[in-house]
Order: sequence, then C-alpha cells, then structure tokens
Amino acid sequence: MILTFVEHDRGALSPLSLQMLACARQVSQETGEPVHAVLVEGEAAGLVESLSRHGVSRAYQVRHAALEQYAPAAWARSLSQILDVHQPSLVLAAATDRGNEVMAWVAAMAGAPLAANCVEVRNGAATVVRHRWGGSLLEEASVHGQTRMLTVAPFAFEAAEVDNPAIPVIETFTPTLDQKDLRVRVTAREESPAQGVNLQTARVVIGGGRGVGSAEGFGLLEQLAAVLGGAVGGSRVATNNGWRPHSVQVGLTGNRIAPDIYIACGISGAIQHLVGCKSAKNILVINKDPEAPFFRRATYGVVGDLHEVIPALIAEINARKRTR
Repeated sequence: MILTFVEHDRGALSPLSLQMLACARQVSQETGEPVHAVLVEGEAAGLVESLSRHGVSRAYQVRHAALEQYAPAAWARSLSQILDVHQPSLVLAAATDRGNEVMAWVAAMAGAPLAANCVEVRNGAATVVRHRWGGSLLEEASVHGQTRMLTVAPFAFEAAEVDNPAIPVIETFTPTLDQKDLRVRVTAREESPAQGVNLQTARVVIGGGRGVGSAEGFGLLEQLAAVLGGAVGGSRVATNNGWRPHSVQVGLTGNRIAPDIYIACGISGAIQHLVGCKSAKNILVINKDPEAPFFRRATYGVVGDLHEVIPALIAEINARKRTR
C-alpha cells in the first residue's frame, strides 16, 4: 500500500498535494499497490470527490481534540501510528514546509529512510532523483527499507484526474498522544488580506528586485500585472528592504512558482532566486546590466532600464487590446 499525507485547508485540497498524488499514482501503476490518504482533522467527507478523482481508494481521517491546529510532533505521531497498523511500502507527502517537517518527524519516529524534494521516481520509488543544494544540483539516489518515505518537489509532477474514479472508503483514526507531542503547536492564525491574483497559481508573474529601486517603483510592476492579469512578487533584496511583504518573495526561502511567463525586472539572477522560478514555462528578463546572470536562464531578454521598458510595454499591450 502507498500512503500519502494530504494537506488541506478550509475544505480545499492543497494543489501541491494533488501533484504529489500524481506521483503516487505513477508508482501505483508500476507496483499494483492502492493509494491511500491521511487527512489530519478537517472534514474528509467534503474532500472525498476530489480524492477519488485523483486516485485515492481509502482515506484515514485523523480525529483528536488536540489536532485542530498544527502541531508537528503530534501530527507526525498520528501518522507514525497509522504506519504501525498498516505497514505501507511507501509514504509520500508534498515537499512543502509542513510536508517536509512532518515527514522528518515520522522518519525519525519510524526509523525509516526519507528522501526529500524528489523530482523523479523509478523502480517503484526505489530510485529517486531529488534536488540538492537549494535546487542547484540533482542527485540520483537509491532508497532502501521496508517502508520508504519521500517528499515530492513542487511542480515536479502535473496533477491529473483519473478515469472512472471510485468513491474512497473513509476510516476514522484516533491517535494516542502525549502532552509532550504538543509542546510546539499553532495557537492562532493571522493572515494578510487577500490582494489580487494568487502568486502561486498565477499564469503571469512580475518579479522585482534591487533594480526597481524603491517600494514606489513597484507601482510600475503593479500596472503591468494589472494589464496582464498577473501577480507581483519580489526578490529577497526587495522584501528585506521592505519594498514588498515577505509573503510574496520568490526563491529558495520564499515561494516556488510555475507561471506561463515570469517577467523578472531588475533581478540579477542569484541561484537562490532561480530555485523559486525555475518551473516557469517562459522567463523574460529586463535588466540594464547585459552581464546579469539571469540572462543565461532567460527565454527572452531585454537589456534596458525597467523604468523605461515597462511603460513602453504597457502602452503596447494596451494599444493591441484596443485594436482587437
């Protein structure tokens, strides 16, 4: 059996968990093993249709009063107890902050091998290719053990629905927890108000870096995003300087994005930033430094001052819209 840790929030499955389920189905087709899912708290019944469309045949709904908010050790304890009962050959999670954290705890509790940030699986997941050194290197590795554990890198697999899905069986599982499992836990949530297009799902992303020059300079990027129906992100320099909130940082320590096109404005192209945008289908770089490293990774490049190029680009887009 292949066991998957599926993340969800307020009645919706995580898009990255759906990508991870595509990886699980690939292994299932090789080995003939069914795909089962673990959901901690929430309401599994409302997610059954989505789970079935993505190949899950059985779901374990973890219920415990102490698990209503995220507590990494307690969530991992619950998952490890399910492992003890069902003895899966493979456990998968999305390589999100939460997925990597929970799986690291479970691997330690179960004494099982864990390979994180996998972009490819072979031979029933006995062989994996995974990101190392912040995504700058790919490593091929063999994973040994009665139960193998993997986290699947964002955008390594494309979420896809199955033909003729079956309705999954839902089982309720109540874990045995100790108070020490709850020493670290979320006690409250504070969220920024939703503004415009979601960065992680946007088809067009405009990114700004040091070359934008100021928080006010991002107004140009906002205008370009508005005419293209896109979202605005920032490099680490931009967020560290307070020009953009850290919630929209693109890079190794920020968001991983996969838009149809990423327009990088005034960003040099350090490896830490490239990790966050490497899954973009096309990259347009605008930079007045012709030696900027980002040009080597770009699909298209414009050598010029973004404060001159972007207004001209906006004017041209608007002109073409008027002639349609």
